Amino acid sequence: MKMEKLNLLLVLSLFAACHVSFSITDGLLPNGDFELGPKSSQLKGSLVTGHNAIPNWTISGLVEYIKSGQKQGDMVLVVPEGSYAVRLGNEASIKQKVELVKGRFYSLTFSAARTCAQEEKLNVSVVPTSEKSDWGVFPIQTMYGSNGWDSYACGFVADYPEMEIVIHNPGMEEDPACGPLIDSVALRVLNTPRRTRANLLKNGDFEEGPYIFPNASWGVLIPPHIEDAHSPLPGWMVESLKAVKYIDSDHFTIPNGKRAIELVAGKESSIAQEVITTIGKFYELTFDLGDANNSCEGSMIVEAFAGRDTIQVPYKSKGKGGFINGKLRFKAMRRRTRIRFLSTFYTMKNDGSLCGPVIDNIKLLSVRYPTRAL
Repeated sequence: MKMEKLNLLLVLSLFAACHVSFSITDGLLPNGDFELGPKSSQLKGSLVTGHNAIPNWTISGLVEYIKSGQKQGDMVLVVPEGSYAVRLGNEASIKQKVELVKGRFYSLTFSAARTCAQEEKLNVSVVPTSEKSDWGVFPIQTMYGSNGWDSYACGFVADYPEMEIVIHNPGMEEDPACGPLIDSVALRVLNTPRRTRANLLKNGDFEEGPYIFPNASWGVLIPPHIEDAHSPLPGWMVESLKAVKYIDSDHFTIPNGKRAIELVAGKESSIAQEVITTIGKFYELTFDLGDANNSCEGSMIVEAFAGRDTIQVPYKSKGKGGFINGKLRFKAMRRRTRIRFLSTFYTMKNDGSLCGPVIDNIKLLSVRYPTRAL
């Protein structure tokens, strides 16, 4: 009898540990898809009337509980996944406390859709924090996909074992209910990538990055670094004015491994990484580029930079997958060399959504290369 109780306790402990591990390290927050909604007594039409009416969430301001296909005038409100989402009116917020591992780096992924406002923005923060102004602004008036919504990612360091995730609409529209829809909020623990003898770049294969929803076939947008203090793509920064798209092999064609980057906004979206180099030494930068098998057709050019050296690699896309290799050899002129990639052209699919070349498997190695060949 004692042995049976002991076994039961061990099973329960293991189950609890697995549950905590899953909920914290990789997946939706509790009720992160908002499928559990308020009681009918806590709704006035679609308006949520109680601060704790939505299970696992606390709300403030004008928050609506929206059902997929719900109409507002002539407009049909679109829910990214599942049947329900929330809409944030002027100065409205949703927040949830989460248990974290202090000192670990996390990425937060969420989906958002525009409704009736013209210049919708979202403030995303995690509190408390030891950093000043540690919050990200996501302008969502530009939709990169054709479905009416996009998924976004931001990164943060857990300064405390318990923190609160806050998504806030700072808008001041004439219609106070006019605001973005929020759906599918998830967390993922990110490991710190390291340089190796096989690659002087960190995370050159992009395998370390934000959570991608299993049923989402549109990838995740990583915002510019000026809007995000911590890049959710470890080792890299998005140094341009537009986002880049993080894609996976479950929904796209990837040159190598399971994750890659799609440069979706021409020269306005680029990624960069600084690497320590030896002045006067020769290096070789190699990479794969292609298309994601997502009907993105046309002539593409990826520009790779290593300090003041650059190369343009053309790729003719038929929108059905495939890739080629690019290579840039250079002599280091400084102790730190900035490696940067961008797409020369804007490219659009037939449905009007932005797309572009895919880059992956980026490697940097020192080489013995004769000066006469430069």
